[in-house]
This record gives sequence, structure tokens and C-alpha cells, in this order.
Amino acid sequence: IYGQIAAANALSDVFAMGADVKTAMNIVGFDKKNISKEALGLILKGGNEKIKECGGVLLGGHTIESPEMYYGLSVTGMIHPDKIIRNNTPQIGHVLVLTKPLGMGILSTASKIMRKYDVSSCTDVTGFGLMGHALECINELVSFSISCNNVPIVYEAIDLANDDVIPGGTKRNMKYVEDKITYMNNLSIHCKALLCDAQTSGGLLIAMKEEDAKEYIKEIEELSFGYANIIGQVIPRGITPIIIH
Repeated sequence: IYGQIAAANALSDVFAMGADVKTAMNIVGFDKKNISKEALGLILKGGNEKIKECGGVLLGGHTIESPEMYYGLSVTGMIHPDKIIRNNTPQIGHVLVLTKPLGMGILSTASKIMRKYDVSSCTDVTGFGLMGHALECINELVSFSISCNNVPIVYEAIDLANDDVIPGGTKRNMKYVEDKITYMNNLSIHCKALLCDAQTSGGLLIAMKEEDAKEYIKEIEELSFGYANIIGQVIPRGITPIIIH
């Protein structure tokens, strides 16, 4: 599972542009004092399963001894230059769809299905959290209006966030975006924290037509375990790049 999640995290950058994965190379740091060779084999096996699932081929990679275990991929994809889905071209009037819950990374992306629809922008949500990656998508003409109640989250994370069990990376994300967000209501602690929660392999944040979004969510319902949801919309530039209500 560790290998699968790590691979999904690396592969999602290619998915988010609407591209096809072609090749991947392993990058591994192996703690042989505390991790067995069998465990390493299972990690690599899990990663390769996700590469194959995307139609890609593993070309090899590099393994070094390190004081702690880490694993990732260098991924190459291909796409026609005229069909690239960029992250900073959302259109006013499009709604925002999030395909995975915040709180932890789960599931494989539904990117190939996404390509059927009229998508104006897309990004994958990883280490900068939903708010940090949303900011990457916003240009000077638009703002994102997001309803906290519509954002899918992992239920178990709510009580922990309210008890201030919040990772350092998430707190840094919160500080970075604090002057770029307007909170319209008196939101709970857990809402603000989870919107900035650093994800290992989060979902896709997609701007698309509302009628397409409803059809897309229905189509990927099984893949997303029902988590995919419309969380807001693209509006003309407001008082800040992001408005939360």
C-alpha cells in the first residue's frame, strides 16, 4: 500500500495535465537495518502495479542506502500540445470539483474519464493542501468561491484537527495562505486546518461546466467511493483570490 500511494502521488502530476503515462523510474532510499528486503520488494511491487494500471512501463531506477526509507518515481508522460490541461486557466462560471477527501490520500485518479469533458483547469492536490494548490490555479481575473461544507473530508480527521493534532506542514500552509483567503462565516478550526492539510496523494481539483461536473461525478462515483463533489465555483475576482463560506 505504501508503494501504491507513493506511485499514485508521482503519477498524478501527469494525470492532472490530461497526459498518458509512458515510463517511470524508481527512486529508493533503503534503510536495511530496520526494513527487510521482503518489505522493499513489496513496496516496489505496489508501485509497479500502479504504473502498469496507467499503461506505463517501469524502466528501472536507483536504490541507495539511507537512514530512513523513502520511495518515489520519476515519471514521463505524453500529450498533444493542443490538448494540455493547465492549472491556471479556470473559466468564470465553471464549478470546482474535488475528487478525493481531504485528510489523507486514497484511490486512483479518474483522469482519463475527465478528458471527455469541458475542463478549463486542473491540478492535483498534494503537499500545499487544497488552498495552496487552488492558489496556483487562480489568475488575476478570477477568484474561487468554496463552500467548506461541500468539501469531502475524512471523518476521523475532524476531532484530531479540533484537538490541534495538526502536522507542521499543514500549519505552514495555513500561515502562507492566511492573507489570500476571506472567510465569510465563523468557520470551525477543523475546516480551516483541513482546507490546508498537506496531502500525500490527494485528488484532482477541476474547473468545469456544472452540467459536465454532475455527469462526471456520477461516472466516477464508484472510483471515488462517492467522495467526489462540487465544492465551489469560479467567479470574477473578489476581495481575495479565495473566498470560503
